[in-house]
Parts: sequence; structure tokens; C-alpha cells
Amino acid sequence: MRTLITNIGELTTNVAAGDDLCGTLHDAAVLIEGDRIVWVGAAADAPLAPSISAEPSVSSAESLGSAEIDGAVAVVDAAGQAVIPGFVDSHSHLVFGGDRAAEFEARMQGQKYAAGGIRSTVAATRAASDDELRGRLRCFLDEMLAQGTTTVEIKSGYGLDVATEERLVRLAAEVTPEVTFLGAHVVPAEYADRGDEYVDLVTGPMLDACAPHVKWIDVFCETGAFTVEQSRRVLEAGISRGLEPRVHASQLGPGEGVQLAVELGAASIDHGTYLTDGDVTALAGSDTVLTLLPGVEFSTRQPYPDARRLIDAGVTVAIACDTNPGSSFTSSMPFCIAVAVRDMRMTVAEAIHAATAGGAAALRRDDIGRIAPGMRADLVLLKSPSRVHLAYRPGVPLVEAVWKDGVRAV
Repeated sequence: MRTLITNIGELTTNVAAGDDLCGTLHDAAVLIEGDRIVWVGAAADAPLAPSISAEPSVSSAESLGSAEIDGAVAVVDAAGQAVIPGFVDSHSHLVFGGDRAAEFEARMQGQKYAAGGIRSTVAATRAASDDELRGRLRCFLDEMLAQGTTTVEIKSGYGLDVATEERLVRLAAEVTPEVTFLGAHVVPAEYADRGDEYVDLVTGPMLDACAPHVKWIDVFCETGAFTVEQSRRVLEAGISRGLEPRVHASQLGPGEGVQLAVELGAASIDHGTYLTDGDVTALAGSDTVLTLLPGVEFSTRQPYPDARRLIDAGVTVAIACDTNPGSSFTSSMPFCIAVAVRDMRMTVAEAIHAATAGGAAALRRDDIGRIAPGMRADLVLLKSPSRVHLAYRPGVPLVEAVWKDGVRAV
């Protein structure tokens, strides 16, 4: 099956051209074959088969569709609206039980955020059945897809015992290849004051149970979670099993997590709210992506990281939602883009690039995050003439249609 999306008013390819980070094309078209993009260019030059003629222009959500002509190509008229790559959400915690609305309300009344709140979700998650967790996971994924997210990474970390952590990564692996083992999220209550013993469990029986289902190993290297020495043990154990490292670091204060991540060749460090000049220099000279999580600062009232400082220094930046019940219960990448533009000093182009190509870099994927021949056909058609509207009209549902692996999914 081939699909031609034509009459695109503004196409964000992320194939940089000069100063245009987003590789913008106007009056453009994209041809999809199977699950891949096979051609991108001016609509007037689209390689239509002889039997193809474009269907009449459509503009509303109800009328937007595709018509298969002579069994060859389905032609979709974008009616002058904008098309962007599907969002790549490289940091989420989607498999959990319960919620923490009361904790959020308390924070809004002045209570300080602390890592220990994770333990309340652990109890609810351990008590939930596989079917309950699977059903909630599917609902979150549907939310994300409806808002343009076509690739998602999912972490464990709300089980903190061998059996539950194995359940979480197994369920996550049913829906994405980007699964991360985060048994080292915090030290569970039953191991209070015995953090090193818990690390023994994480790097031994828990890793053994989870490794067959996951691609990544992660650790929360932070005050109230794990020391840099404990974090090194966790990451090196995962690396020895063939897993690739990621690190939660510098969310609650400056620390050694960034330097550890760079030293071990981590794909990303996530949060980065408190970075020293040395951290920024180390990141700029490495292949490690700094993944910003705007929803966290919005929800915790922590200071927003200065993305301008990072980008100007040459750090590769991603944006992700960090969907979780405690510190960022949003699944909306458009919302995170708007916050990044408003409060992290990013341009709209930089924020959208970070939410697409940046997320792909954080997952070390070269097949997503751009619209170019050979890439996976993950695209989002907006109900607006420009990508700028994603920040200009915060909170407004602007996704008209989504293609995932070449199939119309929304």
C-alpha cells in the first residue's frame, strides 16, 4: 500500500538546511510505501503513478481521509496544514497502579517535592493485577498517540521487588521495544537504611529476571535515591548484560550523576535541573543527550532548566513528558513543547526538534524523528498552518491525523 500526503502547507522534515534546524518545506508532499517514507519534496513534483489523480481538497476532521485509486496510491489532501514527524517520547513511566493527586495538591500548597513519594505508588502497583496494569498502559498509549506521539520509551521502577519489576518490563515489552529496567528508582521501605543490600538485589536476581525483556538500564542517581557509587554498580551490571545505560540525575540538586553518565557512555541523562559548568562542558563534548522534562518542573515547582544555556553550549537536547503519577502526570508532548518555549528559553523550532529528532537521539534511533526517504513513516498532520501553533495555542487539541509505521492510526 502506498499513501501520498500532498498539499502540505508547512512540512517539518528535521533534515537541517543551513540555519533552518527543522528543514522546512512549503507546498510539499510525502509518499509512503509500507511502513517507510520513500519520497519527500514539492507537491508539484510528487511521483504520482499514471492512474493517480488527487482527490478533492478536504479540511475538517470529519472529512479528512484517503481514497485508494486503482488499488495503487491513497491520496490525502492536507489542505495547506502543517505536518511534523511523530513525537518521540524518550522518558516515561507508564506501568503503575493508583495515583498521587493528594501529593500534587499538597505541593501546590507549598509542600516540597522529594523522591520518597515513589514508595506510595509501589504499594499500589504491587497490588494491581497484570490486566489492570495492562489496561491502564493501553489508555496512556492511546492518549499519547492522539496527541502525536508515535514512539515511546517505558521504564519500570514501581515494583522494587523481583516479581513486580519483571511484570512491569514484561508488560511494557508488549507495546514497545524501548523498555528500561529501573529497579534502582528508590530504595523500597523494606530495605530502609540497607541501600547497598538493595543494590545487591537489583544487580543480581532482579536484573536476571528483567534483562530478557529490556534494552536499557537506568538509575536515579540523586539525594534520597542512590549514591554515585551505588549508581555505578547498577549501570555496570546492566552493561555487562548487554543493556545500554541511561541516568536520572541532577533533578533535586547538583551531583556526580552527569559525569558518571558521560563516563559510561550513557545514551541520555534525564532531568538536569541543576547542572554545573563542568556538567555542561562534559555533555557538550559527548554523545550523551540531555533529556529535559518540562512537565516535572511544572508539577513540582522546581526551577526550570535553562535550555538556552545547553543549546548554545552545543549539548544535544531532547524533550519528553516523563508521564508518571508523582511528578509529571501529563502525556501531552504539545503541552511540554509549550512549556519549554515559555519557560526554558527554547525557540519553537528547537522545542519541536527536541521532541522528535532529539528524542530519537536519546534512544539512539536513526529511523525515526525525521521525515526523509528511508525513515519510518511516523507523521502528524496538525489542524494549523504552522508548527508554531503548538506553543502559540497551548492546551488546544491540534492533532488532525497520525500515521504510525505508514498506517493511519488517528
